[in-house]
Amino acid sequence: MLKVALQAPPAPAVLEATWRELEERADLSFFQSWTWTGCLFAERFTHPLLLHAERGGAVVALGLFQRGVLSLHLGESGVADRDTIYIEHNGILRAREGAPEIAPLLRAAMCHRVVPRRLGLSGVDDAHQVAASAIGGRVVERRVHVVPTLDLRVAGADWLAGLSANTRQQMRRSMRAYGSPIVERAQTVAQAHDFLDALAALHQQIWRQRSQPGAFAAPFFRRFHRELIARGLPRDEIDLLRVHADGATIGYLYNFRHRGRVLAYQSGFDYAAAHGAQRPGMTCHHLAIDMYVAAGAQIYDFLAGDHRYKRSLGNDQTRLHWLTLYPSLSAWRRR
Repeated sequence: MLKVALQAPPAPAVLEATWRELEERADLSFFQSWTWTGCLFAERFTHPLLLHAERGGAVVALGLFQRGVLSLHLGESGVADRDTIYIEHNGILRAREGAPEIAPLLRAAMCHRVVPRRLGLSGVDDAHQVAASAIGGRVVERRVHVVPTLDLRVAGADWLAGLSANTRQQMRRSMRAYGSPIVERAQTVAQAHDFLDALAALHQQIWRQRSQPGAFAAPFFRRFHRELIARGLPRDEIDLLRVHADGATIGYLYNFRHRGRVLAYQSGFDYAAAHGAQRPGMTCHHLAIDMYVAAGAQIYDFLAGDHRYKRSLGNDQTRLHWLTLYPSLSAWRRR
């Protein structure tokens, strides 16, 4: 018998223990982990509701929602300045064995009170998109991103060979132009914070040139990630990388690592100092991918964002959806 409830969550320490235990029995992304979900929990989830599903006394599904007046937001606050951290690979956390289908869980979330609520589902996979369409109501796809990935299980150490001749040539010429670039990983939280600050300065410089604010313009964004680094670096879930040659910085990468998957979350490159054949972005990713191949990583995920270098370096892709699901009377009656 499956028991599904949408209720106020327990204290964060208790919820963390329950969440981490289910993580061990689930296939999930870094964005579904408690490291991400629990970071600055009280600020992001001021009115939280926990979707909790049990079967035979075992927890088989969890989903954390922020409650609005007539809305629920999965894994997000629903407030623009808090959601600048930009969740991807989002979804209800479900056990590998005995998990319910996604559609009944979404229906339970939507229809748990007298007045049904619309659901905000950001950065979810095809399975969540199909489930949202199956429960009735109107689904508005706010946007969809095709996310390039580099499958290192297929490419292996010779991953460059699978790229186009033009991309290979650009990357090799850039490596030669920089001489002998090396990649350095931050070893302490303090060093990682220093790398993040330097990355932010380079990142913001480019966006200011485009007359756009850039991700680090939001104070909450920087504060969230400093805390996330403090939580995730000791767990080997976060990398802050500096790529340099002859003492000069080429760029920085801020990556998440989770169960063999590397997620290239943020970057800052010194384009102003680059000249000739030098391609700072390509060179930084080149050295990072080599490092991850040697460490046994399986997937290098470029995440959402329409950048040419992502398409050039990827050999596979996945889709992510940003949806709003509006309730219908028929969905409410089937609750």
